[in-house]
Amino acid sequence: MNTRRLVVASLLFASAAAAGCTDSADVATADGPDNSLSEHALSSAEHTAYNYFVSKGLTPAQSAGIVGNLIQESSVSPTVSEFGGGPGRGIAQWSTGGRWDSDPQDNVTWYANQHGVSRWALTTQLDFIWYELTTYSGFGLSSLRNSTSVTSATVAFMKYYEVCGTCVQTARISDAQSVYNAYASSGGGGSPGPSDGGAECYSGTKGKEMPSNSCVESKFDNQWYQCSAGSWVDRWSDPDACSGVFPL
Repeated sequence: MNTRRLVVASLLFASAAAAGCTDSADVATADGPDNSLSEHALSSAEHTAYNYFVSKGLTPAQSAGIVGNLIQESSVSPTVSEFGGGPGRGIAQWSTGGRWDSDPQDNVTWYANQHGVSRWALTTQLDFIWYELTTYSGFGLSSLRNSTSVTSATVAFMKYYEVCGTCVQTARISDAQSVYNAYASSGGGGSPGPSDGGAECYSGTKGKEMPSNSCVESKFDNQWYQCSAGSWVDRWSDPDACSGVFPL
C-alpha cells in the first residue's frame, strides 16, 4: 500500500468534517496513551476498519470508501481530538456538543455507556458508525450500498455521513483506493484472531506483509514492534522471540 503519506499528514492536518468539522487533528491524552504513531496503529487500524465493514456485508470497494474517509479524518485513530482544541473526536471526528456527546440517542458517549464500553475504543466507534448508518437513513447507507466503485463509495460516505466542509475529495478517494489495493486482493478477509499465531501483519514501514513473529523498527516512531497473531505489539523486550529482525 502507499507508504503512508497519510500518516503524519492526516493525523496533524485531517480535513474538515461535519461529523466533527475538523480542519486538523491532534491526539487526545486524557483517556489513555497515544498509540497513533505506532507500527500497530498505522498498519492495522485501517485494516480492522476495512474488515469490519466487509463483515457487515459491504463490498470491498464500499468498505474501502469508508476507510478512505476515516484516514482523512483521523488516520483511523480513535483517540484523536481536533487540532487546536476544536470539537472533533474519534475516527470520524464527531463533534462535541453534537454526535460525540449530546445528540439524543445519537452520540458516541451515549452509545458507549449503553453498551458498557469505552468511547475511545476503535471497536466502539466502528460499531457506532454502523449504528448510525443502519438507524438513520440520512447518513446514506442506501447510497453507499448502491455504489459500485471505490470513487462512488468514497463520495457517498463523504457526502452523507461526514458532510464535511473542506473535504479534499481527491485525497479521500486516493486513500480509499490505497486501502482497496492493499486488502481487496485478499478477498476482504480479516486479520486472523488471537488463536492464529501464524498470521502475518502488514507493515507500513516495509510496505508489505511481514511474517508472524518478525520484528520491525517503525519508521514512524523509531520503535520496535513484533507481529503477533496478525497485529503489531510492542514486545522488543524479548528479541530472541523474533523470527526475523528488520531494522530501518
